Amino acid sequence: MSEEDVRPGFWFKPKAFGYGATPVTWQGWLVVALFVLLTGLILRLAMPRHPLFLALLAPLTLALVWISWAKTDGAWRWRP
Repeated sequence: MSEEDVRPGFWFKPKAFGYGATPVTWQGWLVVALFVLLTGLILRLAMPRHPLFLALLAPLTLALVWISWAKTDGAWRWRP
């Protein structure tokens, strides 16, 4: 998959198998990299069983899912 596979303005493409999307532009990869980086920072700030961990990680994860869904060129659906 390459940037040519998606229309302008979209950063992700639906997965060929399963459910969800995969990044295909530098913007999509940047979103994923920022998610990983911020998740690492959250792990350093709060232990996984601490309430602060969930309070910080849940909105970050929801933001990743929302951005991925909004910037996907096509619908998310199960693909066997």
